[in-house]
Amino acid sequence: MTETTRRFFTARPESIGQARKFVTDALAGWGLHDRAEDIRLCVSELATNALVHGTVADHGFLVKLDAYEGEVRLEVHDSRRRLPVVRQAADTDLSGRGLTLVSVLADDWGVLDRTPVGKVVWSCFKAEGETTS
Repeated sequence: MTETTRRFFTARPESIGQARKFVTDALAGWGLHDRAEDIRLCVSELATNALVHGTVADHGFLVKLDAYEGEVRLEVHDSRRRLPVVRQAADTDLSGRGLTLVSVLADDWGVLDRTPVGKVVWSCFKAEGETTS
């Protein structure tokens, strides 16, 4: 069974928590609990990056979630083409670990930069649960 959902979020700090809730609710509704915390943390990191680095003034970001054949794909679409960079944050840095976390938690991830506007940062997670209608 294939499931898809998406939601647009405005460019404001409250949207990060709303994106986490959106993903958590979708996964629960589909009966996919195995990787829910990993996916929830990754959407938090990717949505934060979209908000801070990826949105043009007054543009928000889109979160898309797909579940199919034992895999969940998370996408965060934003309005800038600037590609994200995985960096090594120092112990004293207060930020800069988001993509490192995504690379550790996700089974795969990457960037699509050939969109009409902006880019898509995606991550995939193998899931054991079955989707339900």
